[in-house]
Amino acid sequence: MSTVSKSLYLPLSAAFSVVGGLLAGKIFSVVWERFDDSGEGPPDPKDLNRSGGQALFAAGVQGLVFGLVKAAVDRAGARSYRAVAHENPL
Repeated sequence: MSTVSKSLYLPLSAAFSVVGGLLAGKIFSVVWERFDDSGEGPPDPKDLNRSGGQALFAAGVQGLVFGLVKAAVDRAGARSYRAVAHENPL
C-alpha cells in the first residue's frame, strides 16, 4: 500500500469505525431487549443488586455483537476501498 493510498484509507477507516460502533450499540440494545424482560437495560458489572451471571452474560453478548459488527464493517470498508482504488488496504 502506497503512502498516498494509506493516507486516504486512514480517515475512511476511522469513519467506518465510528459508524460501526454506533451500529453495534443499537444492535446490542435490540438483542438485549430479547433477553431481559425487566426493561432496565444491560446490567453494570458493578451493580451488586443484579446477578453476577446476568452481568457476565450481558458482557459476553455485548462483546460478541461488537466483534461481529467490527469485522463486518472493516470488511465492507476494505472492499469499498478496493472497488474505488483498485488496491487492497493492507
